[in-house]
Amino acid sequence: MSHIYIYSPSSAVRDKAAFRRGVKRLQALGHEVEIDEAALSSHLRFAGDDATRIAAIGRAAASGADVALISRGGYGLTRILPGLPYKALAKSVERGTQFVGLSDFTALQCALLAKTGAVTWAGPALGEDFGAEEPDDIMEACFDDLADGQGEGSGWQLPKKDLPCLPAAKGGEGATLHLRKATLWGGNLSVLCSLVGTPWLPQVKGGALFLEDVNEHPYRIERQLTQLLHAGILDRQKVILLGSFNRFKTVPHDRGFKLQTVIDWLRTQTRTPVLTGLPFGHVPTKVLLPVGQEVELLVQGRDALIFWG
Repeated sequence: MSHIYIYSPSSAVRDKAAFRRGVKRLQALGHEVEIDEAALSSHLRFAGDDATRIAAIGRAAASGADVALISRGGYGLTRILPGLPYKALAKSVERGTQFVGLSDFTALQCALLAKTGAVTWAGPALGEDFGAEEPDDIMEACFDDLADGQGEGSGWQLPKKDLPCLPAAKGGEGATLHLRKATLWGGNLSVLCSLVGTPWLPQVKGGALFLEDVNEHPYRIERQLTQLLHAGILDRQKVILLGSFNRFKTVPHDRGFKLQTVIDWLRTQTRTPVLTGLPFGHVPTKVLLPVGQEVELLVQGRDALIFWG
């Protein structure tokens, strides 16, 4: 049984039913759940004003919990980055607290990595994932591995169209790629781009950059990838891993411009291998990824594995 601390560093919790379901689900899985005093606070669109949310993050750091889990993402962390208790957060990580979240949480993860080098986890949120009517089995299994201290890696199957992009074999079922000692980092594309040019963006070279986003049309995804490209960030990585980009609608004006168009174009612009299909993002089935951890990536045929154990 793990001690899980629930707090709200970003947008206000609007779906109280999902919040309650998430708490009950974690309890049913055998975890002890502690809810921050301001978890359901509301100020404008935020889960409390800036001071309230900074204080909640501080309480999460001081909780001594095994896992500090966000209630939801949304928006709000980038505006309070200068005021976060980075030393307290890093010490909390050293003591064994695993900070888990996604979406807007990317801002805290990147800033903490840039300031202290502390490792956090890209993973589920309480309401969206554990509060779903039927929580995903793979997501829960990955979370349990983290809570039990057993997670050592994750794998997925690449789409066939990725094989010709592997540098070692020019495509085919025997295509192979093996990368060692790459710092895994990234998260939500929109949030990451908002950190470019600030002290909160980690200066990672030779990394494995993973990206995802939601409610962003392919042309906006391309525009943000272009920003990372022109800033020199993409070419400094060993590999780019694309997760889920979903919940958008194309229109007749696109004339065939779609997400695959963006991916194909990106591969012509950077020398860094671009792989897709990573099971992470605003989707039910998501793995947990250690942001800031040195990892090893092995690709054989369509099988991709990330190791960090």
